[in-house]
Order: sequence, then C-alpha cells, then structure tokens
Amino acid sequence: MKTTTRVAVIGGGVVGASVLYHLTKLGWSDVMLLERSELTSGSTWHAAGGFHTLNGDTNMAALQGYTIRLYKELEEITGMSCGLHHVGGVTLAAARPHHTTPMYDIFTGMGAVWGQQFGLEVANYFARGHEPTYERPSFRRSDAFDAIAREVRAVRGGVGINEVQNFGKYLVTGPRARDWLNRIMAGRVPAQGRLSLTPMLSPKGKLIGDFTISCLGVQTFQLTASYGAQAYHMRWFTQHEEDGVHVENISDRRTGFQIAGPKAREVLQACTLDDVSTMKFLDVRQMGVGRVACLVQRVSYTGDLGFEIYCDAMAQRRLWTALRNAGQPHAMTPFGMRAMMSLRLDKFFGAWLLEFGPDYTAAQTGLDRFISFGKDVDFIGRTAAEAERDTGPARKLVAFEVEALDADVQGYEPIWHAGDVIGFCTSGGYSHHAEKSVAQGFVPPAQAREGLQLEIEILGQMRPATLITTPLFDADGARMRG
Repeated sequence: MKTTTRVAVIGGGVVGASVLYHLTKLGWSDVMLLERSELTSGSTWHAAGGFHTLNGDTNMAALQGYTIRLYKELEEITGMSCGLHHVGGVTLAAARPHHTTPMYDIFTGMGAVWGQQFGLEVANYFARGHEPTYERPSFRRSDAFDAIAREVRAVRGGVGINEVQNFGKYLVTGPRARDWLNRIMAGRVPAQGRLSLTPMLSPKGKLIGDFTISCLGVQTFQLTASYGAQAYHMRWFTQHEEDGVHVENISDRRTGFQIAGPKAREVLQACTLDDVSTMKFLDVRQMGVGRVACLVQRVSYTGDLGFEIYCDAMAQRRLWTALRNAGQPHAMTPFGMRAMMSLRLDKFFGAWLLEFGPDYTAAQTGLDRFISFGKDVDFIGRTAAEAERDTGPARKLVAFEVEALDADVQGYEPIWHAGDVIGFCTSGGYSHHAEKSVAQGFVPPAQAREGLQLEIEILGQMRPATLITTPLFDADGARMRG
C-alpha cells in the first residue's frame, strides 16, 4: 500500500469520487482515495436519485447542470450504464398555516389569499365576492391577475395598506454602534432622525445584504432587510461582533404596516397629533399613531408617497383599527405582496435573491450608488468594491419592456440579441399601472443602452423586448419624495 501521495481524498461518496475523477482529468496521477467501506455506500446512497435541475442560485444551477451532463460522459468513457433516468418530480410542502401575525384572522376574513416566506404566512392578495381564495398554480398569468390589478390601482390612485412583518428587523445599540455599522455596511450611516440605504458586502465585494439603516438615537439604530435572510444575517453579525455593540433580532417582535399612495399623508395625519407634513423623504420619527407608540419612516418600497409604521406586535391590531378608521374616507385598500412586486417594477426596484444576492456585486446591480467611498473607514469589501469601480462591472442590471402574451418573465429566462444569448433575467411581471410586461436582467455593459431590441425566451417562445431606462411611474421621484 502507498504511504505517500500528493493528494488523499478521504471518503468515497459522490463528492470524494468526483474530486478524484476531476483531479485525474487535470493530469494529476499521484492521488488516492480512502474509503472505509464500499464506494458511495454512505450518505450518497441514501440520496440516490436526488437530482435537481432548477436552483435559485446561478452557481449551483450551473453545477447541477454540469453534474447531469457528467453522467453521460461517464457512460461514454466506461461503456457502462449509470442507471440514470431523467424523469420529473413533485415537491410536496409541510402544514398550514405557518407562523402568523396578529392580523391573520382579520385579513383572512377580508379574503386574504396566503403565501409564505421563511415560515411566515404572507398575504399575496385579497379576493372579493365570489373570487376564489386559492390561487391555482400556473407559469402563465394566474387567476389572481384581476385582484392584483385592483390593488395596484388603489395604491396609485388613492391609498393602500400592507403589513411590514416580512422585513427582517434588528436593533443595534451601544457606544460603538455607529463605528461598528460603518465597518459592517458599505454605505453611509445616517444622522439621528434619518435613514439611509446601504449594501452589506462580503470581503470579495459580493452582496450579502440590502439594508435600511434608521438612526433612532446616538447609540440606537434599527436595521431592516429581507425577512428570509435573518438567520444568515444574524450569523454574520455574530461573527463580526465587537465590544460596545449589541445586536438583537427583533423581526417577530416589531411589526406594523405601510401605507402608500397619494392619500397616505392624509390618512396618517388623521390619527396622530404630530405634524406629518414636516416629515421629509427618508425621515424617521417616534410618533403616537392612534394611541400606539410607533416608529414611522418616510419611505415605501412601492415607489410612491408612503410611510412605514412599526409598533410592538402586541399593539398591531390596535394600530390597524386606527389606520383603518382614518383610511375609510379615502377608500384605503389592503394590498398583498403580488401587488407590491408589481408596484416595485414600475420603479425598477430590485428584490433580494432576485436582483440582489451573493452571486452579484454592488456595481453590477447599481447598488454601488449607495456605497460611501468617501468615508474614512476600511469597511468590509472595500478593496474589492474599489477595484470594480476602477475596472467596471462585467455585467449590468437593466430593465425591459416585453411584448409578452399571457405569460411574464419569472426569472432566469435567457436574453437573446442577434442570435446569441447575452444575459439572463432576474425577475419580471406585469406592471398593472403601466399596463405593460416588465422584466429585469443582466447584460454586458456595452449593450446596456436605451432602446436596444432583444428577445426574451418565455416558456419556449421568443418574445420581443426593448431595453428601457426611464421608470414607468414617477420618473423624477417627485411624488415619492414630495
């Protein structure tokens, strides 16, 4: 038996065997594999047939595609069958409802059709009258289309109300809180009473968070980000903890609502003694709303005039009563996440794990505009971000108007130009405000120009698309900031 080797791979499962195979393909000969039993007799055997051809991570999707092709290669080399049969599959999902907020029964009574995020029940839209309270799954425009259009019109034409529970929320306190945030976050840390938007970067400059920082006091900050990323974010915060800083996950303790639309200011003013007219865009203020102690932020993911209103979870129903009563004269309408995703497309706003995620950099996605290169802090990812600023990104996130039929872009559809695939879509949908199908995706920077004619492959059909750079709603930001 050999006593020395250049590489010893311990464990003859699918990973170990694959590592050894690929090393030999690269020309390495002084290699060996150690296995205590038969090859692939451990956890690999238990996962036999566990093939997946779709994945939300582009790198993993590429690896999975390569793996499937590899089995054909092995059969050609060895002349033996691997026993792989390409078949379909069905994924079954655990019991409903999942975790719920205090609004679950109220919204259910109002016709809420529920989805879920990170184990949380989230209202997708609200059915009315005889409309079904179950959405039939479809790759095409579903039976929720009319309900979503109704909610979008209510926001753009008046005022809508939506829960903010599905934001991850963190309380950062301590004498070194500001210094710590300046190191953890690439963007500017705001002054007291203000909020800012910032990417959080890995050392390699990849996006690991898309945050709002609200300065509530000299040593007190609230962070908001994706609800589904809270476990990862808390691990990151813990790994980078410092003396003089305390970070607490308050995602399920602090909840509330956002109200958005041209009548949003009137609704809020009707249930508070504070002068809401003095709140500027990106202001944050402690405020009593309907006798509930709230944190109010002048910002909205809808891209409209709007306010995020946070309160203790125990007070959410009382806050709802106050806002509902104030909103009745304005026909305030509850809206769900489907309408939210349509509204954000009007402004080309990105979403976490769609446009923003660890596969991408700030410069590729446009979030580099929020990086504070001028601050005198060696924030995490600074070196990589500065290098990309100097060389330019390899791809750029852009928006498209699509001549769709009855199906819109979902994500990862190829983008074609002059017969070649030049990029892929990150997300899309129907803008009920503009009455257009919209998509976002990555293309080479040299081709990211207004009016470029392309094709996007949707459900096997090539659909014409035009690259657009002007938002479909409030292009100058006058209503959102006014």
